[in-house]
Amino acid sequence: MKLLFIGDVVGDVGCQFLQDRLRAVKREHGIDVTVVNGENAADGNGITAYAARRIFEAGADVITTGNHAFQRRTDLHIYEDENILRPANYGEACPGRGVTVFDMGSTQVAIVNLQGLLYLDMLENPFDCADAILETLDTPNIFVDFHAEATSEKRALGHYLAGRVTAVMGTHTHVPTADACILAGHTGYITDVGMTGVEDSVLGVDKQIAIDRMHLHVPVRFAEAKGACWMCGVIVEFEKKCGICTNITPLILR
Repeated sequence: MKLLFIGDVVGDVGCQFLQDRLRAVKREHGIDVTVVNGENAADGNGITAYAARRIFEAGADVITTGNHAFQRRTDLHIYEDENILRPANYGEACPGRGVTVFDMGSTQVAIVNLQGLLYLDMLENPFDCADAILETLDTPNIFVDFHAEATSEKRALGHYLAGRVTAVMGTHTHVPTADACILAGHTGYITDVGMTGVEDSVLGVDKQIAIDRMHLHVPVRFAEAKGACWMCGVIVEFEKKCGICTNITPLILR
């Protein structure tokens, strides 16, 4: 079977590019289930009900998020949908859930959303949280979106979960990495799958605005970049009876 995981969708233009291209990609590659990180899908960051609807209409089965999950407080009701996740280590007091089991008929696929601690909010330890979640799952097909800043933390969690989950796929830094591999002969891994949005930008943000903030240290309001887009992700092939990843292939569509 094949799971397609798409990296952080940025703004209105990213949503539109996803709507224009995703279904064709799924047909071309024979995708069985599609997961999209949508935590930046609303203009200005965060995710709204409108942005989530566009991502589902584009062809996503599950939406994951990250540190901007609760940015749009008027739209927190979206987490009533069991297929829209926020990081599991935010804790039970927060709206929503961090894991869902997607029923595909012949098998089930678990999607787990976790967030790193280094340079981000101090949440529950993602390693301990992953251990607790794995104890509750009956399917061997387990896919983890690890939304984290530090490459070292992502690599560490990948090795920690090697042999126990089907794939660990990093998000948040918006830059696709060249280290897609299979760990311990079982677990697909990539440090960051990249983003979906304007390529000629700074992580989807208008590049001059980003330059001014970093160069001049002046307060600025980030604005979504305009221009030609790319869509970054990975295709994970796996054996549904045992959850072993047999291939992980980066995907970049311009």
